[in-house]
Amino acid sequence: MNWYDLLRGLHIICVIAWMSGMMYLPRLFAYHTETAPPGSEFDAHFKVWEAKLLRIIINPAMALTFVFGGALIYVDGAQRLGWSFLLTPWMLTKIAGIIFLSVWHGFLATSRKKIEAGERPRTAKFWRATNELPFIAAVIMVLAVTTEFTFR
Repeated sequence: MNWYDLLRGLHIICVIAWMSGMMYLPRLFAYHTETAPPGSEFDAHFKVWEAKLLRIIINPAMALTFVFGGALIYVDGAQRLGWSFLLTPWMLTKIAGIIFLSVWHGFLATSRKKIEAGERPRTAKFWRATNELPFIAAVIMVLAVTTEFTFR
């Protein structure tokens, strides 16, 4: 069995779960903001759905993405490419994307807590407008990794 391919496959599966959750949570926030007044029964349902999505899918998927991604970096650095690959343009692009997605994840988690407390920190229009940010970041990251572009 090729362990590197297994690690890469598990990493990709976890990334898909993480991205799916981070694209769905803002949509839930949009519906929550526009249809469920604070304190209503529907508000309580949204709070449960949002909390479960974050705790059961998004957070574990992110953690496993980092575990498998870290393992891939170790294998690439120690056995395949040498550690200098971390400074290539394509890898720096991926690292920038990882930082963006991690910050966005934190923003969503903080926003969920505010919504749970009865606040509405953003409008439904904001949540719809930002809904696809993780997808855009993922497209850039995947293209960077699959092309391994450089500046020559």
